[in-house]
Amino acid sequence: MVQGVQVEDGFLVNTNPATGEVIGKVEITTPEEVDATVLRSKIAQVTWAAMPLDERMALLREAIAQLKGSEAELTNLITQEMGKVVSEAGEEAGECTGQDERLDLIQKANAPQEIEGAVIVQCPHGVVLICSPWNFPAAEILMLALPALAAGNTVILKPSEVSPSTGAKVVETLRNVLPSSVVQVCQGDGDVGKRLVSHADIAMVAMTGSSATGRRIMEACSGSLKRLVLELGGKDPMVIFADADLDKAAEDAVTWSLYNAGQVCCSIERVYIENSVKADFEARVQAKASAWVAGDGTDPASKLGPMVSDMQKQNVKKHVDDAMANGATKLCEGEVRGKASGNFFPATVLTDLKQDMKIMQEETFGPVVAIAGFDGSESEALRLANDTEYGLSACVYSGDNEKARRVAMGIKAGQVGVNSYPMATAPVACPWVGHKGSGFGFHSGADGYRQFSVPKSIIVPT
Repeated sequence: MVQGVQVEDGFLVNTNPATGEVIGKVEITTPEEVDATVLRSKIAQVTWAAMPLDERMALLREAIAQLKGSEAELTNLITQEMGKVVSEAGEEAGECTGQDERLDLIQKANAPQEIEGAVIVQCPHGVVLICSPWNFPAAEILMLALPALAAGNTVILKPSEVSPSTGAKVVETLRNVLPSSVVQVCQGDGDVGKRLVSHADIAMVAMTGSSATGRRIMEACSGSLKRLVLELGGKDPMVIFADADLDKAAEDAVTWSLYNAGQVCCSIERVYIENSVKADFEARVQAKASAWVAGDGTDPASKLGPMVSDMQKQNVKKHVDDAMANGATKLCEGEVRGKASGNFFPATVLTDLKQDMKIMQEETFGPVVAIAGFDGSESEALRLANDTEYGLSACVYSGDNEKARRVAMGIKAGQVGVNSYPMATAPVACPWVGHKGSGFGFHSGADGYRQFSVPKSIIVPT
């Protein structure tokens, strides 16, 4: 059992985390089928790579256009499989179909670059394995698959075993347009993933998931020097100075700590508020967080869905219990409406947290606003923000933009928002990067799209 997923007689038992009900069973790809899938991808890649870039892009645009007809089905699948409330699931489905700007940038990144005396072209790696996460089970597939396919690679998707049907639906729609075997799916648990990752004919692995899994993938790929793009975990800090817009900061702290039940790699997991305004800020956070009612994602009144599994719920409970046992104060525990079998955890606000607590050091991945005070100095803000093995994203709030930018420059993270939350406000052209233990390689933006190919210089003396 992985993340609460049962395996029975060669099938994944797919359950609804809000109700515990069985959605259906998904057949696990056998080792022989894995090998056959990789072989088909390897053969198809030769023809796909030979197709002109403009033609590949036209097919990808057509595939996305067809996906628009599946938005309602995708929304329903996302909510059923991982519990995301309908409004958030609908946003994700809409993101899948709103790819025009991204596709334009991908095409530009893959176009030949002419310089004096040479032409630089982008060459595909071959067969790319994508291991997609359960928390964004549709959008993350396209985030990685579109640049991989545009570059002339073929793609095999291994969806999370928690959200297999969502992944299969995305692949099915792409397959309706793209040539045979250009994109395929393999279903299963970690054993299927291991066979794919270690397969000699897989040239690149792109994965979004935990840092522990990323390390195992790196180790498995090291012998054959496979290319890697790994977006891993985070423990993202939010630094708020006394001169900040406290209402805006409180709104963002609550929203981006609780969004998707906190099950986002770049959720705000540590909030550092200047001591002189701590009480004022806490009152605002408490009022806003109390409106986040947890319940079945299909209920429009729910702002907070269930945790994806009981295992994940217990991890959050462990962090909260440890904090309370070591002197934390609970400011809010929100309402929960749902069946007893659901994996619900209430919207929770904790304060008076100490830096050595589990909830300030380990990835919580749950609906908790975790608050600690600091003395208001830039040096202390940086010390606390950087006191982590992770470095995915962060945000700094201050009425003094220059001060905020200085602190942003000093935080060791791939993207830092100034008076904003990066995931919600970053332009499409920005790369998405993990520093330290939060990633290896990166995706998005022109440089990120080129991770899915390797440059070749054609030297033409003048």
